[in-house]
Amino acid sequence: MVATSTLNNKNSVCISELIQQRFQHATDFDYWDYVVPEPNFNETVFEEQTYQSLVRMLESCLSRSKQTKLHCSKVLVPEKLTRRIAQDILRLSSTEPCGLRGCVIHVNLETGNICKKLDKIVYDPTVVPTFELTLVFKQDSGSWPSFRDFFQKACFTGGSKRTLILSPGFRLIKKKLYSLIGTVVEEC
Repeated sequence: MVATSTLNNKNSVCISELIQQRFQHATDFDYWDYVVPEPNFNETVFEEQTYQSLVRMLESCLSRSKQTKLHCSKVLVPEKLTRRIAQDILRLSSTEPCGLRGCVIHVNLETGNICKKLDKIVYDPTVVPTFELTLVFKQDSGSWPSFRDFFQKACFTGGSKRTLILSPGFRLIKKKLYSLIGTVVEEC
C-alpha cells in the first residue's frame, strides 16, 4: 500500500508540474485560438438585406437611365450581373471605416471609347462618404442587332426604340477619400 500511495503521490506531483508549466508558457490569446465563434444570425440576415437592397438600387439606376441618358426602350442585363457587382461592392466596402454606408457609387456606361455618366448612388446620405466607387458597365458590342432594330434604323424612326445589351464584364474602381498618402485606387 505504501508503495502504491507513493506512486500516486509522484504522479500527482508530475501532473501538477506539467499544468503549471503549461500556464507559465500560455498567453492570453491561447484560449481564443481554440474557441469557434457562434454564427450571428442577425448579422447574416442584415447582410442579405443589404445585398438585396444594393441589387435593387443598381437595377433601378439602370431603369431610370434607360429613358433619360441612354435613350432606349430596353436594357438587357446579363443574368446575375447586378448580383455579382453587389457582391464586389460589399467586398470592397468591408474594409472601410463606415462600410457601405460611407460609399458613393458613380455609375457609367462604356460604349466603344466613350464613357457616359448614368447616375450616382449614395447608399446612406446621412454619412459623410469615406470612399467612392466608379462602376463602369460595358455595352455588348459582339451581339448582333435585332431585325426590328435594324428595320427601325433603316426607316429613320426615333432612336428611343432601340435595345441596349450590356456585357457580362464590368469595371469597379475604388477611390479612398480619407487616405493620408493621397488617393488610393483599387481596380477589380
